[in-house]
Amino acid sequence: MKTSPPEASLERIHNAATRIGRPVRLMEVCGTHTHVVARNGLRSLFPENVALMSGPGCPVCVTAQHDVQRMISLARLPGVTVCTFGDMIRVPGNDSSLEQERAAGADVRIVYSPDDAVAFARKNPEREVAFLAVGFETTAPTIAAAALAAADAGVANFSLYVSHKLIPPAMAAVLSGETRIDGFMTPGHVTTIIGSAAYETLASEHAIPCVTTGFDPPDVLEGVAMLLEKIAAGESGSFIQYRRAVTRHGNARARDIMYRLFEVADADWRGLGVIANSGLKLRPAREALDACRRFSLPDAAAVEIPGCRCGEVLSGMLQPDDCPMFGATCTPRNPLGPCMVSSEGSCAARYRYG
Repeated sequence: MKTSPPEASLERIHNAATRIGRPVRLMEVCGTHTHVVARNGLRSLFPENVALMSGPGCPVCVTAQHDVQRMISLARLPGVTVCTFGDMIRVPGNDSSLEQERAAGADVRIVYSPDDAVAFARKNPEREVAFLAVGFETTAPTIAAAALAAADAGVANFSLYVSHKLIPPAMAAVLSGETRIDGFMTPGHVTTIIGSAAYETLASEHAIPCVTTGFDPPDVLEGVAMLLEKIAAGESGSFIQYRRAVTRHGNARARDIMYRLFEVADADWRGLGVIANSGLKLRPAREALDACRRFSLPDAAAVEIPGCRCGEVLSGMLQPDDCPMFGATCTPRNPLGPCMVSSEGSCAARYRYG
C-alpha cells in the first residue's frame, strides 16, 4: 500500500484530534524521526492538543556517562586504536572527549562500518583495534557479523567495547516513569530487525497504540494520523505504517547473527537508569572480544554535566528548549550534553531547525 498524501494525513490528524478532545502526548522514539519532524516543521501542522515528544532513540544520547568516560580511557592507552561511528567522537566525558583525546595524540578513527575497523586491524597487526559498538538492534547484527568474521579469520588484535541497547524495554521504562505517553511512533529501521510483534506485549499491558513509521515526511504524517485514530477509537496494539520495509516478524536471520555473538543483559541508560534486560553483552564463549576485559578497564565514576537536562528530554519529560542551557551555554559549536552533540539528538534538531 502507498503512503497517504500529506494533505489527506493532515485532515485525518485534525479530525482524530477533534474526536479525542483532550491533550494527547505522542512520542517519536527514534532520533531520525526527531530530525525529520524538526527539519520539515511538522509540529507546526499539528492541532494544539497534540504534542510530539522526543524519546530515548538516539544511541549516542542514551550512552551512560560512565561508559563515555571508559571509552576515553580506552583511547588513552598506548598502542590502541579506537574506531567509532562519527557521532560518538564529540560526546563529553568527565574531563575530555574522544575528539580532544585525538587532538592530544590518541589514535581515534571515524569509520563508516565495523568492517572498516576489522580491515584496519588486519593491516596493522602491531596495534590493538577496539571498535565502539554503540547502537540499537539496527546496527547490532552488522557489528556482530563483522566481529564473528574477524574471530573466524584469526584477527587477534580486534575487540569491541559493547554498549548496545534494546528499544522495547526503554519504551516500557518511559511508561513506568512520570511521563504520560498516549502512543508511540516506533522506529522503522529497528523494527525491520525485531518485527512489529516486539511491541505487542507493551501495547497490550499499557493499553496504547504503537505505529512503526518510515522516515519521509509523508510517512511521519500518516504515522501520526494512525496513532490519533487508534487513540480516538480506544484501540491498542502494534501497527505498521512502514509496510514497504517492516513485517510483523522482522528479520530472523539478522537476529540469529546478533544473538550468536551477544546475549541480553541489563543496561544503564542516560536519563532512564539501569533497565533490566535492555542491553546486549558478549556471550561467555566470545569474551576474548571484550575490550574491557582485554585492557582491564577500570569502572569510571559518572560525573554528570551540571545543569544538563538531556536525560529528562530523552524520557519525554521536557522539550529541548525547556532546558535553561539550550541555545545559551549549550550549542552545536559548544555542546555540553549528548543531545546537542549527536546528529540524531533532539536538542541539536531543535537548535538547527527551530
